[in-house]
Amino acid sequence: MRWIGLKTLVFRECAVVVRFWSVTLAPPVVATILYFTIFGEVLGSRIGSIDGVAYDRYVAPGLIVLSAIPYSFAHTAAGLLGARLFKYIEELLVSPLPDWIILVGYVIGGVLRGLTVALAVILTSLFFIQLNVHSVLVSIAALLMATLGASVFGFITATCAKTFEHVTTVQILVLTPLTYFGGVFTSISTLPVWAQGLSFANPMFYFVNAFRYGVLGVSDVPVAFALSILSAFAAVLLLAAMMLVARGTGIRGEGSNS
Repeated sequence: MRWIGLKTLVFRECAVVVRFWSVTLAPPVVATILYFTIFGEVLGSRIGSIDGVAYDRYVAPGLIVLSAIPYSFAHTAAGLLGARLFKYIEELLVSPLPDWIILVGYVIGGVLRGLTVALAVILTSLFFIQLNVHSVLVSIAALLMATLGASVFGFITATCAKTFEHVTTVQILVLTPLTYFGGVFTSISTLPVWAQGLSFANPMFYFVNAFRYGVLGVSDVPVAFALSILSAFAAVLLLAAMMLVARGTGIRGEGSNS
């Protein structure tokens, strides 16, 4: 029964991505085209290369992560909050399913959307550059942890939020600055000393560099260290989400609007 409920919840979340493709997939594709047009054609010729890699290729892994993380976060956060506000989460609450199934179902939905967006951006990138993957395993691991962390963070945000404006505020004031200052467009060596220190405290920095190493073989930090930080970060978020679910926060009981 549990696995049937989990499968149904995941299929429903995936159906949202496919049915509303003009909202879920088209925007990141258009944004990627604009990024490559501006950064690749205009700035790329002036900057030249970074760490021996042409600038348009150097920035590509960052653009993929830049798209995957926000969409993973938004999918889980909006999906769970919508279920709470419009009361259809009650269909899950009255079923004989444990609350952790709700957590896993929504998180998997966010991860799958992030991976789908990443695939769409990768295919779009191939029209502009040639991507020769340095390490498939590292690339997959980094992308999975990036989307997992973002999706769990979206779940945590949705359990605490009371309106969609709260989710948007977190995305704009927290997630977006962390992502843009995570080494997407340049190497940390080009930043001032004080900014480099802040980058090392930014989890997005490790997401971008781990994935960049997987694709290009270059990174500002050792890839093993970056993957260790990502694993710890994802574990902490999962633990926090499980604690909220155990308390019923945002789903049933304390802090729930349903």
